Amino acid sequence: MNIMTFTVASEKEMQNLGERLAKKLSSSSVIELIGDVGAGKTTLVKGIGRGLGVTDTIQSPSYTIFCRYDANEKSLHHYDFYRLQDTGLVSFDLEESLHTQNTVTVVEWGDSIKGILPENHVTIRITPISDDERQVDIKGIQL
Repeated sequence: MNIMTFTVASEKEMQNLGERLAKKLSSSSVIELIGDVGAGKTTLVKGIGRGLGVTDTIQSPSYTIFCRYDANEKSLHHYDFYRLQDTGLVSFDLEESLHTQNTVTVVEWGDSIKGILPENHVTIRITPISDDERQVDIKGIQL
């Protein structure tokens, strides 16, 4: 599948892109987010959550490792492996999440668990262009 590239110029545009993406996700989609700290990964996830119908405030799971949000018909599981040297038990939890029906799973800093992610997962790379602008490359889904 081809890579689609978008340029977003604000947090609002990043959230809108996430919301648009959410409308295209299947009931058990897996998304790998790639980008440096502050690139806009959690901002994108806020939009995905809004698109799924999540009403809770979505926050970065950098310190909690995992956040779960219930939505209308799907759940959103958001993992962040940034601080983990050894994924240990969290990788088992992630593997269970990947096999849970009606759950969209988003993984940040997933290098340590690449072997667990399904082959057909969506990959999104966010690259800062300037203070406000980001290039977003999406592979594995058509918008």
